[in-house]
Amino acid sequence: MKNPTVLASGLLGVNVEMLKRVVKEGAGAVTFKSIGPRVKSGHRNPTVLAYEWGVINAVGLPSPGYRDMGGELSRMKEVGAPVFVSIYGASVGEFREVAEAVAKYKPAMIEVNISCPNTEAEGMIFGCSEKLAFDVVSAVKNACGSVPVMPKLTPQAQNIGRVAKACEEAGADAIAAINTVGPGMLINIEARKPVLDYKRGGISGPAIRPVAVRCVYEIYEEVDLPILGIGGVTEGRDAVEMMQAGATAVGIGSGIYYRGIDVFSKVCEEMKVWMKGNGCKNVKELVGAAHE
Repeated sequence: MKNPTVLASGLLGVNVEMLKRVVKEGAGAVTFKSIGPRVKSGHRNPTVLAYEWGVINAVGLPSPGYRDMGGELSRMKEVGAPVFVSIYGASVGEFREVAEAVAKYKPAMIEVNISCPNTEAEGMIFGCSEKLAFDVVSAVKNACGSVPVMPKLTPQAQNIGRVAKACEEAGADAIAAINTVGPGMLINIEARKPVLDYKRGGISGPAIRPVAVRCVYEIYEEVDLPILGIGGVTEGRDAVEMMQAGATAVGIGSGIYYRGIDVFSKVCEEMKVWMKGNGCKNVKELVGAAHE
């Protein structure tokens, strides 16, 4: 990676052309939106809403299914930066099935989404259990060969550090944290109805940054793996904070809504300014600095 910013899964990662644009705007790596075992339409609109302090969504993991993604996956080398592919399933077997198919295209990383808070079957149950997280990661790792595996964890886990440790013991090569917080709900008080059609949704944006920082901090204390810190990063100072908590790189998703698609280059430039003013010569000096 040319810099420590990554397009988080779930936003803009729908095809190679969009990923190429995000790289052009400064991202060090990019992530395809989560791919599942079969065609899935997701939830009905409205599915995404920005409110005073963040964004709430119940998109519902829409996917064409891995069998119809070959055309896009075979073009990953055109992107010009490392490409991560996010996968999901409703069972250990489905995770293994999708992972085996995706691994044939040799992505830079397979992100294992065991943490979505706004679906029923493919939800965060796997990420809340040390045993289930171990089982999924172990199965995916066995199916992926040499392709690195990175489970994406949920802040709803009772002890996210222990879940991360279970993933490490299962063979994970890195940890991504966190997925959206929730589920939460907003109600239109004039209509007297929840705003989202699915009623509940995952919360992202600046409001969840303190939760994400805490989770990354706890994971860093438990595992000896690179961590992709995700949650509320919109400015250079946010990225520095996340890395001091223990992140090796930072994922940016909702930050695109707040600052535009060039948020990646903006964050990198702001990090440079901060580092120059604080005597840091390399981003590696930031990683885990808050633990010293």
